[in-house]
Amino acid sequence: MEPALALIEFDSIAIGIQAGDAMVKKAPVAAIKTGTVQPGKYLVLITGGVAEVDESLRAGVEWGGESVIDTVFLPQVHPAVVQAIGGGCVGGAGAALGVIETSDVAATIQAADAGVKGAEVTLREIRLADGLGGKAFCLFQGEVQDVEAAVEIGIGALPDSGVLVNQVVIPQLHPEMEENLLASTYFGARVGREKGW
Repeated sequence: MEPALALIEFDSIAIGIQAGDAMVKKAPVAAIKTGTVQPGKYLVLITGGVAEVDESLRAGVEWGGESVIDTVFLPQVHPAVVQAIGGGCVGGAGAALGVIETSDVAATIQAADAGVKGAEVTLREIRLADGLGGKAFCLFQGEVQDVEAAVEIGIGALPDSGVLVNQVVIPQLHPEMEENLLASTYFGARVGREKGW
């Protein structure tokens, strides 16, 4: 993964596609990933050099106008964030679990990056929008004081407190909950539905 990552969340699929096209034309980013998520939103994720990602992000925001719900720009993204966005789910050391739940995708990515950079925790998972009605969440694991710090730092990194849905720290996660979370956070997958829902 490149040193910089940015994401724009749009409330219009058409405008999102148009803005994504403008973004990749504006600057030579290393990668662009786009697509729809619930409920009818469009995401554009770009990676690459810091200057190129910044320039591309600015173009996307300009083209997106009022259709932009939120953005995140991480000039030095933590590798665990990249892994988690790609669907990686890992277990970690420590009995405590922290959860940050937000109303949009960009906010959770921002909180996850800040939390994992600011405390000695494992970023277990990031879930983004699909199957969540557009919400997102991230999970931290570690020792209680470290998880508390990660959650506090993550929430503090949110640009708008209105996007925070909830946060919790569970000091001693039960082994059966640990097993369920490692298997999948999609309920449908846990009861035998192939694609989660």
